[in-house]
Amino acid sequence: MVEKNLLLIFAKNPVIGKVKTRIAKHLGKKKALDIYNFLLDHLVEITTPVDVVKQVYYSEEIQKNDIWDNSKYAKRSQEGIDLGERMCNAIKNGFNEGFGNIILIGSDIYDLNKDIIENAFQELENHDYVLGPAQDGGYYLIGMKSLNSEVFKNKKWGTSNVLKDTLNDLKGKDLKILETLNDVDVFDDIKDHPAFQKFINL
Repeated sequence: MVEKNLLLIFAKNPVIGKVKTRIAKHLGKKKALDIYNFLLDHLVEITTPVDVVKQVYYSEEIQKNDIWDNSKYAKRSQEGIDLGERMCNAIKNGFNEGFGNIILIGSDIYDLNKDIIENAFQELENHDYVLGPAQDGGYYLIGMKSLNSEVFKNKKWGTSNVLKDTLNDLKGKDLKILETLNDVDVFDDIKDHPAFQKFINL
């Protein structure tokens, strides 16, 4: 295991009515929760083989008897007013714990895989920052070698401007941009995706 590398996984507590609320408008709260749990299961599958230190940051409270193996994942709670402050605090904690390369991912990208995450850590060996753009104008992955708190400030999280504003913050920096992936947030994101048809065609 590469002890200097830390993967942070940001996840919402899987509570009915609290996750995938925009998808719930089309499919109902139960299916929206099923879809979110499906995404979390996928995240366990793709991150378990990644040979780095891993920490799961829950949005509310650390869930007992969850899907994350305690021997492979440390569990934390997110701290902060908005998503930016929560991400910044998690990354700051990682650097304070002595890690050298830190990558943070969300839990909404079904098309994310082990190779992309491992490649991101490799790119971080040669660059100061890595960023994985999402099709909706946000990003699914951010990585850095030292804390840059500015990229987490003055953002309208959940809007299509997040990526553009973040790239402005990183202008002139040594940045590697990864491939663009689809973020699962609204019904249109899954309606034609083969992996999600089992939730739609019931």
